[in-house]
Amino acid sequence: MHLTHSLALTLPTLALAQSQKPLGEQVQGWFDKAKSYIPNSVPTAVKEPVGAGAAEVAAKTVTPLSISNYEEWLTPDPSSTLSPQTYMVLVTGGNKTCVGQCGKIEKAWNESVSLLAADPTAPHLGYINCDNEGPLCATWQAQPPTIWHIQRPIAKADQSAPASTVYINYLNVTTTSAKDIVALHSGQRYEEGILYEGYFQPFDGVLAQYGVNKAVGYVLYAFGLVPSWTFMLVISMVSRTFM
Repeated sequence: MHLTHSLALTLPTLALAQSQKPLGEQVQGWFDKAKSYIPNSVPTAVKEPVGAGAAEVAAKTVTPLSISNYEEWLTPDPSSTLSPQTYMVLVTGGNKTCVGQCGKIEKAWNESVSLLAADPTAPHLGYINCDNEGPLCATWQAQPPTIWHIQRPIAKADQSAPASTVYINYLNVTTTSAKDIVALHSGQRYEEGILYEGYFQPFDGVLAQYGVNKAVGYVLYAFGLVPSWTFMLVISMVSRTFM
């Protein structure tokens, strides 16, 4: 009874003391208590500006390619004394063409741009997003995620243009790093990729030589937009007509 009575007398006193604390201390106490419920996300917040900075540098340095500008951009400067001229093109995509798996590749690519800038033989850099540039990807028969290492010699006045060299390097969506991308050029690792030859080669292929590669690319892109069940329906209708 005495203990209960003492507590009963003490609680009002404590409440009064709490109410007499300065408002600033009470607010700080509430704030500290609220922070204890918020997960610590400082490491993520610290890393974000780094990725954002790399992306900003890449946006200023890397040329986005489309069906309308790739030929001009990939034409070597005839006034340059450097031949062949070198280009590196990242072929990437989104949910449609890369199943949402190209995000890490793009981050590594952005980080590699500043590293390549320190190389005196740094190539011209471009990229293609196949989600947005389907006709171009169809024209090149390009698939993400890949890096195309392209060398284009300069034609002399009294000679025809020498053949261009195109290597396609497929990228691992989980392990590819910025150093791996830099090594493709600086370490000549691009030669470990696939030497691209054949009808669809963008510069010396048969379709490009006859000037029909873009038209074929548009047709293939249009066919790719047609659902597969449509072809089955047409085949079914045609077969019934002849039966």
